[in-house]
Amino acid sequence: MELIQNTADLSAYLAADEVIDHHHPAVRNAAARLAGGVEDSYTYARAAYEFVRDGVPHSGDSGDPRVTWRASDVLERRTGICYAKAHALAALLRAEGIPTALCYQRLRHDDGSGYAVHGLVAVRFDGAWHRQDPRGNKPGVDARFSLEGERLAWVPDPKCSEVDYPVLYAEPHPAVLGALQAAPDRPSLWRNLPTEL
Repeated sequence: MELIQNTADLSAYLAADEVIDHHHPAVRNAAARLAGGVEDSYTYARAAYEFVRDGVPHSGDSGDPRVTWRASDVLERRTGICYAKAHALAALLRAEGIPTALCYQRLRHDDGSGYAVHGLVAVRFDGAWHRQDPRGNKPGVDARFSLEGERLAWVPDPKCSEVDYPVLYAEPHPAVLGALQAAPDRPSLWRNLPTEL
């Protein structure tokens, strides 16, 4: 699949905003800790990925009812769903000058009852974009940081109307951000997740 930037301006994938707030002290401090023991940007990107994947529990797995959407809140509260974790990882990577995009998949619920949009990131190294899924591993999910072929949590099945969306967003998709910001708790969010983009 060819990944498509929604803006040709690469600097947009380094920008800070209300969601990917890499200027916030919580993000800057976490980035400084992670960067302290690494030798290059690739090693830093892997460390940041593993920190978010393993150090910030997915709220659906942990049962945490809180909804986070701003990167600094995800890092401070140590909870979030896939979108929030993608925002946190994007902020950590952008804080160290690594262009990072937000991207999405449409996946069927495990019980087959419907669909939900799933959030990922893509990092730019050596002139190419590489998708990464910081969702968090669990039985049946073994996502890993890789620039040598994707190691995502899920591979969409087109026969089930699942979709890999090719667009790389510099900012969260409005449908995703709107659902996060409107939800008083995770159970409510679960009922109102976007089903497609």
